[in-house]
Amino acid sequence: MKKILALTLAAMMSLSLAACGGSTGGSSAAAADEGTASATSEAAAGGEGTAASGGSIKVGLMVTTTGENAMYGNAVKNGARLYIDQVNAAGGVNGKQIEVVEYDDKGDATEAVTNFNRMLDDGITAVIGAVLTGPTIALADETYNINMPQISASATAAGVTVIDPTDPESEIRTNVFRACFIDPFQGEKMAEYASERLSATTAAVIFENGNDYSVGLKDAFVAKCEELGIQVVATEAYSTGDVDFRAQLTNIAGQNPDVVFSPNYYEDDGMIITQAREVGVTGTFLGGDGWGSVKNYASAEDLEGSVYCSGYAPGSSDAVKQFESDYQAAYGEDIPNMFAPLGYDAAMLMLNAIQAAEEQGLEACTDEYYQAVIDAMAATNGLEGITGSYQFDEQNNPIKSAAIMRLEGGDEVFTELF
Repeated sequence: MKKILALTLAAMMSLSLAACGGSTGGSSAAAADEGTASATSEAAAGGEGTAASGGSIKVGLMVTTTGENAMYGNAVKNGARLYIDQVNAAGGVNGKQIEVVEYDDKGDATEAVTNFNRMLDDGITAVIGAVLTGPTIALADETYNINMPQISASATAAGVTVIDPTDPESEIRTNVFRACFIDPFQGEKMAEYASERLSATTAAVIFENGNDYSVGLKDAFVAKCEELGIQVVATEAYSTGDVDFRAQLTNIAGQNPDVVFSPNYYEDDGMIITQAREVGVTGTFLGGDGWGSVKNYASAEDLEGSVYCSGYAPGSSDAVKQFESDYQAAYGEDIPNMFAPLGYDAAMLMLNAIQAAEEQGLEACTDEYYQAVIDAMAATNGLEGITGSYQFDEQNNPIKSAAIMRLEGGDEVFTELF
């Protein structure tokens, strides 16, 4: 598969390089874009200038900070900025301050592409983002065309790093990485948990039709259940925007499954489990990492005993406890969900790779610089983050364990790495 027509690629590269050479540092002009972006310099004293001139290194941060999924995006933003602030306070990368160019994609793929082009004008040399699967894949299409380093903290669909996950020979976006584990991993893990920890023999699924995240987890869960001998007795779909799930849940109640897999986002999952208990579903609910903060969207009684798969184990080590303390000091609140530590880790991985390019004396925004960052990222081996120890597989997905979270007394409690 050809990445892009040569003429278009050349034009995009010309735009990117011109922007890198022509920026003056400090706050980006993007901040004036009708309130849709915040492009803020994180540089301390002496941090002025462009990446190319040696004063600072511009890194894009594409997040979702408005709309129904802002809870995820704001957490990623805060985690990433916390790490970058700490690096800048310690002297930066290779003596250069990291300057963040931030845009809100509003959870929309078209907005993500538009904002990426603005980032190129602003002179970025790498990008952290996006948050949701759809915008991240759209962004990945653009970064792949020019081989710009990209890492997402939270986009879990297999299609983020592989152009066609259904094709074993599909082209891999070698420039795109992620800090989180992928949808198939989560679906398989929850099926294994149902079998090994809950001794389940029957299961049902309720998922959001047309949502890549939800469908990806559902497909992997169902396939793994079949492999493990768990009978899937009901598979129910709903449409985006639905708020009444009683018809689907009544069908599930009639089958009386041991477990119900609900691989959706926290707001929907809260409504689903509330209505499920109303219509008589008694099985244990299971979820993916989209359940983070679900405790705020359903009663403790209805949620009791539910289990979900997460990328973050609160309080599990001294490093994690220090991160939690630093986050509280910086933002005046506890860690809201696993997306904050994943944002922190994504920034850590990107800046670690940028450090490698800087040590080679390469010029930012050049093909050589991009490739050096990508090569360093791919070679990551044992770098300790807040959500685990990092290395990447052949498809640029992290190899690490999943944290199992259980709803107990209204709290989301870490129980084990599984």
